[in-house]
Amino acid sequence: MAQDERERVVVGVDGSAASIRALRWAMRYAERTGASIDAVHVWQVPTAYGSPVEPVPGEDFAETGQRALNGTVDQELGDRKDLEIRRIAQGGHPAEVLVERSKEADLLVVGSRGQGGLKGALIGSVSQRCVTHAACPVVVIRAED
Repeated sequence: MAQDERERVVVGVDGSAASIRALRWAMRYAERTGASIDAVHVWQVPTAYGSPVEPVPGEDFAETGQRALNGTVDQELGDRKDLEIRRIAQGGHPAEVLVERSKEADLLVVGSRGQGGLKGALIGSVSQRCVTHAACPVVVIRAED
């Protein structure tokens, strides 16, 4: 990293308790280090038996994902103007998108479990894949429960 470049932190945000805690952690980290944050919300078109379902009339997954991300970031950021947070809503598989984005990041922050998966699992499939395949260090933040 060149001296004039800011450290970049990518954080996965899906609205789950663990991802909100991950965003908060990334914000505290950025306060101390001057890093910029890329808050990434990844949306997927629902599938039925492995095939994409017919589009729901009037449903815009990209717009819904961006709105959800903006709501979460706005809630956590409040009136603060001291943090640089880019908001990125992107279609794809969450783990694949976050691993790809880790190639241009200095740190990846994810929640231990997101919206899907087994509630009793200690670490979710997305965070597990990020830990094993990311191109940068990964911080996994547990939910309070």
